[in-house]
Amino acid sequence: MKIEKNKVVTLTYELRILDENGEQSLVETANEEHPMVFIYGMSGLPDQFEDSLAGLSEGETFDFKLDSEEGYGEINPDAVVDLPKNVFEVEGSIPDNMLEVGNFIPMTDSEGNQLQGRVKEVKGDAVTMDFNHPLAGKELYFKGTVAKVREATQEELDHGHVHGEGGVHH
Repeated sequence: MKIEKNKVVTLTYELRILDENGEQSLVETANEEHPMVFIYGMSGLPDQFEDSLAGLSEGETFDFKLDSEEGYGEINPDAVVDLPKNVFEVEGSIPDNMLEVGNFIPMTDSEGNQLQGRVKEVKGDAVTMDFNHPLAGKELYFKGTVAKVREATQEELDHGHVHGEGGVHH
């Protein structure tokens, strides 16, 4: 069975990016114990990622690069903002170790959208948060194997996600 729209795809892979020395550095692994499982065409992954897998079958390997614009886009300077420290208070105080540089903090914008922000700097009464995707501005190097391809169930298609092994249990 080949990878195409509405198929459940299970992958094992390594994702590498270039470090400051121009060398490839491993940033993520999906292995046999914890593979990536998604419905092709409904994954929310970058389109070019899915396009690079189209037509592959179980057992086949892949090795491709996504430029930053094909992956998570360029770094958007408008996604780096200063927020007042009191925004981070829980029951009147800021939890210990919350505002350490590099920490990711789940937040909600004024329209109720869930965001992940990274603490970039803490200064006086403000915290500089970076809401860019952690892989924005990076070339992504994927190398792996198609572990399994199967038909998605109607329930999975209706819900928009995989159920069972590697998916959502509800």
